[in-house]
Amino acid sequence: MNKKLAAALSGGAVLVLALTGCSSDEGNKELDAWAKKVCDTVPAQNTKITAAYDAITKAAKDTTSTPKELQKADSQAFQDLSDGYKARASVLDNAGAPPGVDGGAKKQQDAVTKLTALSSAYADLKKQVDGLDTKDQGKFATGLKEVSAEMRKMESQRQSALGALKSLEEGDTKQALNDQAGCKKASASASAAATDS
Repeated sequence: MNKKLAAALSGGAVLVLALTGCSSDEGNKELDAWAKKVCDTVPAQNTKITAAYDAITKAAKDTTSTPKELQKADSQAFQDLSDGYKARASVLDNAGAPPGVDGGAKKQQDAVTKLTALSSAYADLKKQVDGLDTKDQGKFATGLKEVSAEMRKMESQRQSALGALKSLEEGDTKQALNDQAGCKKASASASAAATDS
């Protein structure tokens, strides 16, 4: 009954900053300082987000759990996704626009807006899961189908947020981010996760 949740997750890599590319030359010290602010927390955010997607996938494949157990697992995962994307938006918001980058302020605000919206959407899914009737197997299964349908609809929202992040990390910004240890680590773990799936 929960397989549709797994299907909703497959085919889309976890939303992470792509953060790979050319190595920086002398660089821009202000931009490097901005990149450090952004990258320092990326590994922790990615770990939380990846673990949440893994938990949803595991729950979706689990045929032995009770409705109450599935509800608890999905609810926690949606909460973690909401928190993870909110934290990412907050870091970008606090870092401000990348200095010396044409259109940087607009790109930064676009990424913050889309990540915040994604966080809210996962918070809404948590509320939906929390409201499911776990005492009635039929009603629970129907409710879970509705949740998985909502997740599928959210795929375009995830892709939009990913696009905003990629747009933010073009050119000099990409080079500055690529030099930061936190972003290198996040990029390496994202590549490993993509290979494993």
